[in-house]
Amino acid sequence: GYKTEIRNIQVGKNQYLEVKLMPDVKNIDEVVVKPSKKRYKNRKNPAVELMEHVIDNKDKNSYSDLDYLAYEKYEKIELGVSNIDSSFKKKRIFKKFQFVFENVDTSKIPGKKVLPFYLKESISDYYYQKNPKEEKEYAKGNKMVSFGEYFDDKGISDYMKFLYQEINIYNNNIQLLTNQFLSPLAVSAPTFYKFYIADTTMLEGQRCIRVFFSPRNKNDLMFQGYVYVTADSSFAIKKVDMAVNSEANLNWVRSLHIKQSFTKNLDKYLLTTSEISMDFGITDNNKGIFGQRTISYKDYSINTAFHDSIFSKHTEDPVQTGTYASNIDWNKVRHIPLSKSEAGIYHTMDSVKQMPAFKNAMSLFVLLFSGYRDLGYFEIGPVSTFYSYNPIEGTRVRFGGRTTNKLSKKFNVDTYMAYGSIDKQYKYYGGVTYSLTPRSVFEFPVKSVKVSYQKETKIPGQELQFVQEDNVLLSIKRGINDKLLYNRSIKFEHLNEFRNHFSYTIGYEYTKQAAAGSLFFNNIDYTQHLNTQNLYISEIQTSLRYAPHESFYQGKNYRIPIINKYPVLQLQYAFGNKALGNSYNYHKLKFSIYKRFYLSVLGYSDVTWEAGKIFGKVPFPLLTIHRANQTYSYQLASYNLMNFLEFVSDQYTSINVDHCFNGFFFNKIPLMKKLKFREVASFKAIYGSVDEQNKNGADGSLFQFPVDANGTPVTYSLEKKPYIEASVGISNIFKFFRIDVVKRLTYLNNPNVASIGLRMRFKFDF
Repeated sequence: GYKTEIRNIQVGKNQYLEVKLMPDVKNIDEVVVKPSKKRYKNRKNPAVELMEHVIDNKDKNSYSDLDYLAYEKYEKIELGVSNIDSSFKKKRIFKKFQFVFENVDTSKIPGKKVLPFYLKESISDYYYQKNPKEEKEYAKGNKMVSFGEYFDDKGISDYMKFLYQEINIYNNNIQLLTNQFLSPLAVSAPTFYKFYIADTTMLEGQRCIRVFFSPRNKNDLMFQGYVYVTADSSFAIKKVDMAVNSEANLNWVRSLHIKQSFTKNLDKYLLTTSEISMDFGITDNNKGIFGQRTISYKDYSINTAFHDSIFSKHTEDPVQTGTYASNIDWNKVRHIPLSKSEAGIYHTMDSVKQMPAFKNAMSLFVLLFSGYRDLGYFEIGPVSTFYSYNPIEGTRVRFGGRTTNKLSKKFNVDTYMAYGSIDKQYKYYGGVTYSLTPRSVFEFPVKSVKVSYQKETKIPGQELQFVQEDNVLLSIKRGINDKLLYNRSIKFEHLNEFRNHFSYTIGYEYTKQAAAGSLFFNNIDYTQHLNTQNLYISEIQTSLRYAPHESFYQGKNYRIPIINKYPVLQLQYAFGNKALGNSYNYHKLKFSIYKRFYLSVLGYSDVTWEAGKIFGKVPFPLLTIHRANQTYSYQLASYNLMNFLEFVSDQYTSINVDHCFNGFFFNKIPLMKKLKFREVASFKAIYGSVDEQNKNGADGSLFQFPVDANGTPVTYSLEKKPYIEASVGISNIFKFFRIDVVKRLTYLNNPNVASIGLRMRFKFDF
């Protein structure tokens, strides 16, 4: 069907030939075949009846029905630049990197070229026991392209594993990217999918029925493709070949393809290969990122009991270890040989990483991504804190940084200095962290000791996640923002993390605290502003945290969690006593649980429950000052229409629910469906009280609660009713933004409060 073309080649020389096939057109008359219009029905549909048999037997066919199971697993994860062409190769930036194009792969995406730049392989042994349920995976070796100088290798591996999760087609829901997709074998699948019998075929000597399926609503997060069902009484799956519809409400994903094959082993059809391929990009024709995870399973052992030691020995997930196995001959242990382009990645990227142009480009990228500029033994940053503003300090300039692993992995020095144009005061920080292991002070599991000294300001009631308080983006605030605390603190801390993601922190902190702005520490009359007192806080602190199966990306100054379905539990305790130099005697307890709940086609909910109690007589700065937000950004953990220092408690409980519907409703509305908007909603409530002995310092032994210039109280307890706010909003605006209309439902008569507000949040999601 194409014209013949003849080209000359030179013997013994590598050449690059680009051949465009020209059609040899032969015109024929068009034949159009149209089926009679017939409404799809589940009733009396042989395809649906067949799939109902598959669904009824899926527990029997899933490996979870086995008493014991063991196998060897080989895994390969690859990333590359997709849709490259000759013009891309000729770009000036690649002038010194022409050798990398020798690894171009044309087999990954039909009709497109992929230039691979990352490869990770792992080999492991897996063990499963049904009763009691136990799973263990023992790493035998890993090999990878490392970017450890610039990024967290373990975090990259964890994130790739999260995006390309292992798939069990028999599950009701399949986790991919940051979403759940309804499986074509889910109990409710006939309600949301259409099924058609395509034909019958032979696979490895087994007669199979090929069934085509597609979502009833193409914008929902579901699959379309084929399953091959064995034509016997087992109704097992022999093969899967499915993809996500191009119209699905997904961001950045140009294609998502899944292939799985099963082989009969005794009476079970067990998974032998699984391949997940995704092509990410802004538009269909631009360059993008192609990723593929291939897993092979072999040497199955079925229903052979294991020794108890199999599940008691220490292990860690092979994908999470960033180590190379130098004693493994990968050519022998690989289940699937590497292609020519894959085999060249290791050597090519080792060469690329030595080139100055690459190092300079990566340093710039790290600066933009993390806010730090690496100078070798020291890095400066974060740049987002170099400038900020508040009405008490005025224009605030700050400069700081920290040492790098090039100086030492065993210890890290972190420091900064800041200055305010109005208060004319210097603020500063210095901290030293020492690792008690041969690993870096940031490498999980961390075991470290830290000592620090700080003179700094703090807004009472402002608690931020992953963002520092002097971030330039937080300089613009609503309402009255004239209350500040000056703290001078020295802190000693020991952190001990375990591989099961249980950790504890124990430490001591001494703080001299003073009020600033319109905030005063006075015992008798709050309007007497002269000679306000200092508050001395001397605490022994401990924290217990358990986050099973947790994974995260280790940033420069914090960890970015990769959210999964498991809960995160945290218990905190603080003990203050006059014998330690504290102004008061007390005990503080706080407990919280966070969990994400996946609701299949209805999206997911992030739920946090928290409770706390203070035992003892303390002034208002030592009470729990509830998290407030006076910026115009939507903050997940704060109350977005609560003012700073508006509510305090010595005992409280709260619930925070944030739900994303993933476009479940908007997908049915034509314009919203085209824009791929998603619905979000939240509900936040907190209820608490203040003991009589801690109320407003009636006997003169405690500080008076704050009032404004007219003597009107501005700080309250929550004894009358809970503080409640709720919001509805639209996310995925331009694929990045979320806008919420927040409604405050209680305490509307408090001064300087708004009953409704508009808040925006930047959010990257698939």
